[in-house]
Amino acid sequence: MTLTLNDFISIFIHQTDLELTGYVKAKLSPFNIAPEQNLIMMLLWEKDGLSQNMVANKLNKDKTNIARMAYGLEQKGFVKRLNCPMDRRVQRLYLTKEGAELKKHIIPIATQFNQVLCQNITLEELNQVRQILSKMRANLKEH
Repeated sequence: MTLTLNDFISIFIHQTDLELTGYVKAKLSPFNIAPEQNLIMMLLWEKDGLSQNMVANKLNKDKTNIARMAYGLEQKGFVKRLNCPMDRRVQRLYLTKEGAELKKHIIPIATQFNQVLCQNITLEELNQVRQILSKMRANLKEH
């Protein structure tokens, strides 16, 4: 039996991710921040002063990609990148006043997005989605 396009779960997940990203991108656009950059900001709103390596690890992203996004956030005035005095090779990201202020605009958008996304889905179903996606990620790590 040959699989058709609709049989590949990876394609369905990718298409869903494209829709999610498009929605978020449109909501964040007025604030001059991209969805990927927003992930960094959300981490910094939780704990300011993370190193770029810590951010890369938490987001499971390439260090070079994080450095590029951090540079973009710095150019927009949302973060400052400072070398760690203990280890000059380590760059830490600190929120600027503008970056801290951005939180009051972005968190309501993120909250509303999550509510829209999860409406009519039970907590049990959400936990199942997390478990299944975690298993899929683990499967990839094995290969």
